[in-house]
Amino acid sequence: MKIFIILLLLICSAFKTLASTKQNIIQNLKDTQNVSFNFEQSINGKTENGNCKIKYPKKIYCKYNLFNKKILVSNGKSLVIKTSTSYFIYPLEKTYLDLILNKKYLIKKIHDMNEKKISEELINFSFNENNNQIIIYFDKNTYNLIGWQTLDIYQNLSITFLSSIVKNQKIDDNLFNLPTQD
Repeated sequence: MKIFIILLLLICSAFKTLASTKQNIIQNLKDTQNVSFNFEQSINGKTENGNCKIKYPKKIYCKYNLFNKKILVSNGKSLVIKTSTSYFIYPLEKTYLDLILNKKYLIKKIHDMNEKKISEELINFSFNENNNQIIIYFDKNTYNLIGWQTLDIYQNLSITFLSSIVKNQKIDDNLFNLPTQD
C-alpha cells in the first residue's frame, strides 16, 4: 500500500511539473511583445544564418549573413524576400510564418496539445495545419521559443534554431515596412 501511495504521488508530481511547464510557456508567450534573436536555418540541407526581430502579431524582419544581402520582412499581411538580385512577395497567410508569428494561435495550440519532452532542456509541440507539419521548440528552463521545424506539402524540411534571445526591447515599427523592388 505504501508503494502504491508513493507511486501515485510521483505520478501526480510529474503531471503537475508538465502542466506547470506548459502554463509557464503560455504565460511567457503572453508576456512577450517582441523578440530579437540570431538564427540558423537549414532548408533541405542548405544552411543560412542571420538575425531577426519579431513583433507580435505577425511582423518579422530578418537579415541574412549572405553575400546577396537577403532580407525577409513581414508587415503582418505580406511577406517579402529580397536579395540584391531578386524580389518575391507572398500573402503571409499562405506561409507557415503566418502561424508561427501569431502568438494567440500558438497559445491556443499549446493549450490544446500535449508537449513532448525531447531532453532535459527541450520541449516541443507538433501540429498539422494547412497541409504543413509544424513543430515548435521551447527551452524548458526559460520557456522561450527557441526554434521551429516545418514540412510543407512538397516535403521540404526547414529547421530554424534561435539563439541570443532578447525580449521586449524597443523596436522601430518602420523596420517592418515592406522593402520596395529596386
